[in-house]
Amino acid sequence: MAEQSGPTMAQAQANLESLQRIFTIPESSGATLAQIDAAISNNLDGFLRQHIVAIEKDLSEIETAFNSAVIPEQPYYVSDYTDFILKDLVSQSVHTSSPGFVGHMTSALPYFMLPLSKIVTALNQNLVKVETSKAFTPLERQVLGMLHRLIFQAEDGFYQQWLHDSEYALGAFCSGGTVANITALWSARNRLLGEGNIARKGLFGALQQANLKGLAILVSRRGHYSLAKAADLLGVGRDNLIAIDTDGDYRVNMLAMRERAAQLQEEGMGILSVVGLAGATETGSVDPLDELADLSEELGAHFHVDAAWGGATLFSDKHRSLLKGIERADSVTIDAHKQFYVPMGAGMVLFKEPGTLNSIEHHAEYIIRKGSKDLGSHTLEGSRPGMALLVHAGLNIIGRKGYELLIDQGMDKAAYFAAAIDAHPDFELVVEPRLNILGYRYCPASLQQRLQAELPEVKQKINAVLDRITSRIQKAQRAAGKTFVSRTRVDCHRYGDEVITVFRVVLANPLTDHEVLDQVLEQQLELAEHPEIQALLADIDSL
Repeated sequence: MAEQSGPTMAQAQANLESLQRIFTIPESSGATLAQIDAAISNNLDGFLRQHIVAIEKDLSEIETAFNSAVIPEQPYYVSDYTDFILKDLVSQSVHTSSPGFVGHMTSALPYFMLPLSKIVTALNQNLVKVETSKAFTPLERQVLGMLHRLIFQAEDGFYQQWLHDSEYALGAFCSGGTVANITALWSARNRLLGEGNIARKGLFGALQQANLKGLAILVSRRGHYSLAKAADLLGVGRDNLIAIDTDGDYRVNMLAMRERAAQLQEEGMGILSVVGLAGATETGSVDPLDELADLSEELGAHFHVDAAWGGATLFSDKHRSLLKGIERADSVTIDAHKQFYVPMGAGMVLFKEPGTLNSIEHHAEYIIRKGSKDLGSHTLEGSRPGMALLVHAGLNIIGRKGYELLIDQGMDKAAYFAAAIDAHPDFELVVEPRLNILGYRYCPASLQQRLQAELPEVKQKINAVLDRITSRIQKAQRAAGKTFVSRTRVDCHRYGDEVITVFRVVLANPLTDHEVLDQVLEQQLELAEHPEIQALLADIDSL
């Protein structure tokens, strides 16, 4: 059979343009509740442009519309409530689908998600129990199998055996990455200490029986804050969530992690889990997953990968290798409401071994009885909506090749923007994009040269003022409402690991183009001319 050739450049561009069309909807408007419904379904982009104001009110001003804690005695007319929706709610909401909104992990949605979301709401299925979900239960199991295969690449026979086995689950749908991470570490804790011991004796008793002083979770300093929540809820303790330093690319320092793990074991601590990051929230960095898998095996620890953001990179043949080693994980978190372009909130945790979730299995006589196919027996959350339909729709309507295009073009745009920042004398690229997240700041060329030569204490003072400048530009840009970037603080290795404030950009919206990115920098340069910013720059000159 002849080998198929790849698409030509013209075909690839046509495919991308076709894909972009599902994220845009023709304009129209609405005033009544029914018209709002039609407008959102038929022309979301036009509806948002018409009703979301360009200049946002201060949050304290918005709060005045919500300052009553009294439940109305008499019902409102729907038409009156519609006025409230448009005037007080929609008008001051965030236009997350805007091409210029590049500061957070939200994006334009494919138009077909809107009517499908109505179906999910109208059917009101509850995935805790087959009796309240029926067809949605095997649908959810299928979606979990599809994502399991994307990550772990098991053979056909594996899924024929386990996909619909009532005693097992390949993963769990969750409201988001936080619950997914908690579920992964919960199952790891129960497997390590014995679910029977935990259930009968509690954590303290189970630790005593295992002759352990406590449990520890190892992760890079770039780990998501949900891991601290998990350590708290599971009784591990936030002090035992061990944050390991990173290298110049914001990847975990493996030598430091190995040394800390050995020290913890000498102290009588059990290593519950080694956590790898595949798309850190602030830097987009990907840890050396293969090396982390090796360490986990040596320690006998559960290897969890938080790929809430970066997991979708697996769709790309070009970039999949960046996540090499993820297939060796015991569990993986992925958020569909990020780069799967599904509405909030749809997260998933996938487990390599089908029996892992049995360690947290719970039953009740009136629901999720033992032996039933009820998905609620293996989930932290009980009642859940049928979000699996929306993920299933994306996987079928966009398809693997469609997601590959979206991932590739997002990473291409990140590379373009990084090059534009690097080429501009008054911007400093701090966090280079490993996936499609980057960090930078406004730092005039003269200051960049000065920072290379100054003494450490002077550098700290200069960076402290630049932090204030970055924060004020970011706030002003947000208030202007044309473009938006977020901000965060990261350790900057070129300044001796000093922590500085940077603009954070996330490039996943298919509607964002090079022109929009150029406008982001142009607007920041305009804002830097404000007298308040110029006064701060003058303060630096006096240092």
